[in-house]
Amino acid sequence: MFRQREPVPFTFLADADRFRSNVTPPPRTRPTAGQIAGRSLLGLTIVAALVGSLILGMPALELDHSTAPVQQSQATEGR
Repeated sequence: MFRQREPVPFTFLADADRFRSNVTPPPRTRPTAGQIAGRSLLGLTIVAALVGSLILGMPALELDHSTAPVQQSQATEGR
């Protein structure tokens, strides 16, 4: 009933979590002032668009309570 476990044909996959490379990656380049300014302007533009759409959309979401009351027909007034 019980099958004997077969050895893993690709032992390097099993050992991958223990492998350490002796090659260091190159250091990350720091963003320039122009890149920082561009990213911040993009972020501000997105935030301004969201706030603007919220401000412009709020009147459409409010209930209009200033309308005149519902008028009754003349047939129901005479009773």
